[in-house]
Amino acid sequence: MKSSFLSAFAKLEMPDLQLRPEEGWSLSRVRIELLSGLTVALALVPEAVAFAFVAGVHPLVGLYAAFMVGLITALFGGRPGMISGATGALAVVMVALVADHGVEYLFATVVLMGILQLIAGAMHWGKFIRLVPHPVMLGFVNGLAIVIFLAQLTQFKVPGSMENTGHGMGGGEWLSGLPLVMMLGLVALTMGVIWVMPKLTKLVPAPLAGIAVVAGVVIALGLDVPRVGDLASIKGGLPQFHIPSVPLTWETFEIILPYAIILSAIGLIESLLTLNLVGEMTGKRGGASQECLAQGASNVVTGFFGGMGGCAMIGQSMINVKSGGRTRIAGVAAALFLLLFILVASPLIEQIPLAALVGVMFMVVIGTFAWHSIKILARVPLNDAFVTLLVTVVTVAYDLAIAVVVGVIVSALSYAWNNARRIHADIYEQQNGTKVYRLQGPLFFGSSDGFTELFDVENDPDEVVVDFADSRVVDQSALQAIEAVAGKYEAASKRLQLRHLSRDCHKLLAKAGHLIVDSDDDPDYALAVDYEVRTGILGGH
Repeated sequence: MKSSFLSAFAKLEMPDLQLRPEEGWSLSRVRIELLSGLTVALALVPEAVAFAFVAGVHPLVGLYAAFMVGLITALFGGRPGMISGATGALAVVMVALVADHGVEYLFATVVLMGILQLIAGAMHWGKFIRLVPHPVMLGFVNGLAIVIFLAQLTQFKVPGSMENTGHGMGGGEWLSGLPLVMMLGLVALTMGVIWVMPKLTKLVPAPLAGIAVVAGVVIALGLDVPRVGDLASIKGGLPQFHIPSVPLTWETFEIILPYAIILSAIGLIESLLTLNLVGEMTGKRGGASQECLAQGASNVVTGFFGGMGGCAMIGQSMINVKSGGRTRIAGVAAALFLLLFILVASPLIEQIPLAALVGVMFMVVIGTFAWHSIKILARVPLNDAFVTLLVTVVTVAYDLAIAVVVGVIVSALSYAWNNARRIHADIYEQQNGTKVYRLQGPLFFGSSDGFTELFDVENDPDEVVVDFADSRVVDQSALQAIEAVAGKYEAASKRLQLRHLSRDCHKLLAKAGHLIVDSDDDPDYALAVDYEVRTGILGGH
């Protein structure tokens, strides 16, 4: 394990500020990156505060997490352009731990969560994200867009009356009358500015322009609308190093381990899926294992500095990409701007109307939702359409991790079922009277029953050949099925030959304890197996 860690960290890339040749480095590029980071930082404030409320901790615990996780993953993460911070997916898991044991246990859990993520990175487990099928990705994107939309609806409630729940949809009084009209009008104005701005100029990111215009209107006219300061004060100092005040006992470990496992899994799944999504949008590949290491390191540090931990944030990542952020500068700038807000600019930031930030997030929802998936649902295979809808619904109803696991399992079962139905055989007789079963399709646990049903042992001649040229022996169930068929022919005193086995099949049969030898009559593979069922000996012919 030690060598794995050393190897993993040796391969950890240092901050990569490279751009594609057509983008180039210039003052204009740096300006875009910095302004994109500022836009993201403004959007991070209400999110971090809201998720801190959900977890039942002080708002600064969420803000510190957004700063530290965002900074470390921006510097060392696997995908420049991604934004990480405190997220609702993690907050809903933390709430029970904080309620039952207190915030110090949360800090200890975040440290252990980070250690588990470091182990995942060192063992290169991030590569398993490749097993997530495209329909699951579509469901993930659509479900998360809906969750982001629902989370913004809490801003349409009277400040101070909101109860915090998983997706931010709690009780409380909804705005009505003139306050509701003003809120909706300002949200619409923000969205309008974001839509029009790119058509006029690209000097300023459209989301930042929307926030600035609406904030200017509200402050200039003195409109009485909900503002960031109505959620909570974001003023504070630098995060301080703090060892979690928990007993160093086995009992403590038993308490925090289950939460740490769940949090680390959710954090990595959301981060790696966001990594893939941002990579598709920017045309750049990201390092899954490197992202696991960066997420783990950031959470270990955050746990020791009074933060609630975090992972990648798809909403803020989309804001960054849409604003032009393409390098690590934007992510680093977002984290530093957020710290600046906490230290010196809190009075100004607290005056920003929530409607402006809601408008930005609504535009993120529109840009994130895979609208084309609605059109293709009727054209793709039924099982793929079902998986997309299933993952979307489960993401909204429960959480991302459960949705992805469910989607992958259903996709795998669907794949296995479809392949199980593909097994069949072209049957013909040679001039010497030998009957040949030329198999088509993979032979594995799902198709093994269908395989055994292909053979007519009672009416077959004394010489039978099973040709695997168009098939594959995949697993132990396949080997067992072959042995079962061989046993039937043995009982009938008939001879069975297995031919055209590929090298991987050869290895499987060898592991099963059978003797395999090269055969001159198998030029394609140089491998053939004759199963002398009457004597129990395998030999070449």
